[in-house]
Amino acid sequence: MLLRPAVLGLIVPLTAFACTGDLGATDEDATGGSGGEPEPEPEPEPEPEPQPEIRGSCDYTSPFTRVAECRDYIGAAWTDGEIEAACSQFGGEVALGEACSTEGLIGRCILDGGTDREISVATYAEEVAACSSSQVGCETFGGGVWEPTGICGNGGDGGGSNGSGSPFIQPTLMCMDPLPGEPPGQSEGGQVCTWQMISGATEEGRRYSDYADCEIVYTQRPYYPVPPNTTEPSFDPRMDDPTYVAELEWVREQILASACECCHSDVAPNGTSNWTVDALGNWMSTFYDTGLAFVTDWIDSSSFGAYPPEDNNGFDRTLVGMPSTDPERMRAFFLAELAHRGLSEEDFADQPPFGGPLHTQRFYEPEACAAGEGVAADGTVFWAGGPARYVYVLEADSGSPTVPPNLDLPEGTRWRLDVFHSDPPLENGSVRYGEVPAGASQRYPAEGAPAALEPGETYYLYVSRDVVQPITRCLFTY
Repeated sequence: MLLRPAVLGLIVPLTAFACTGDLGATDEDATGGSGGEPEPEPEPEPEPEPQPEIRGSCDYTSPFTRVAECRDYIGAAWTDGEIEAACSQFGGEVALGEACSTEGLIGRCILDGGTDREISVATYAEEVAACSSSQVGCETFGGGVWEPTGICGNGGDGGGSNGSGSPFIQPTLMCMDPLPGEPPGQSEGGQVCTWQMISGATEEGRRYSDYADCEIVYTQRPYYPVPPNTTEPSFDPRMDDPTYVAELEWVREQILASACECCHSDVAPNGTSNWTVDALGNWMSTFYDTGLAFVTDWIDSSSFGAYPPEDNNGFDRTLVGMPSTDPERMRAFFLAELAHRGLSEEDFADQPPFGGPLHTQRFYEPEACAAGEGVAADGTVFWAGGPARYVYVLEADSGSPTVPPNLDLPEGTRWRLDVFHSDPPLENGSVRYGEVPAGASQRYPAEGAPAALEPGETYYLYVSRDVVQPITRCLFTY
């Protein structure tokens, strides 16, 4: 077993105390007491196991917890090129042959520990609030082993924040008059109504950022800058084809009318993510191959959620990865781009669905609650993991909630309690089934009390620090 620095720090003072612990020892005592035979020489301590080689590191800001992180790439299997490629996915800064800093460290998430391709994700923060969100991100979504240290090693429990200071803001419908010079809107009174949600869109021919707040969108899906694809040729003869250029411009206008504009245009505050409609020349070249497959639905992205087109100004994301008023036309354009690159659907057959934790959460199978978790006979709800913004009680065979607008209220939900993003979260034991405490709202049922729980029946308790940040997911018998 490898000795970590924290362990080595304990061994040294304990050994020193053993050598001088009996301050009244005499020469006779040193030979085993009066007239005793000398004690045998102590066995030599075993040589410490060699530490695995740190091949390089990557500094970046986590797109999920929005706190500073650094990845150590450990083991002989890592090449410099692989480290640089892995780091570029986070928009991070590579340091080949150097380890992550330990200053301000609150813990490490160990991925593939003990292999020759280990990753140690170091997390840094000044607030205890980052402790539990980092642990959830590591263990629940990352599948790693969390090793707390610093303020988290001293019993930090999360403090009631998601670690970013920006809780998920639930979607709201923004209605406003059209900008000067633009035609009347399609909503009542000629207004333009737009869902402020990552899957939302304004009216065709308008720009999303003119009618909704991208800052709200950034709380709903991790945003961070990632360099675009640069492997495609800079010169594209298709730009001399008026028909192609017109279709390219239609696709661009569709994107600018959707919340995709927030991260994939010059509106993005710190740089665009992966691809951008504002690149010079043919901006389609900024797409990575997987991004094209995402739009055509060759890679499943249903876990991101979608509005029905009648509630989204005619924009539909159920058939393609990107909202469009003409999904078949959008899909045909991106299929042509894939064909231009010589790619087929079979090339993406092994790609997992998009969404990461958004996808895996939908198929999570809860197990029995631990002691102290569940709903007590008097209705008090108990959970583990710290303060929470969302409390669900569902039928035992229900799926797990994920994201709005269509995946956050699974069939079988009996009761859902939300905390508004600007209010403090709920503490364990502060909630009774069917009662709404101050600062919270009952999202389901929309009116009236929830159906009573039946003694002896089993139910699913789902409690989340924030959207898709579960801290308790278990089955209890009432």
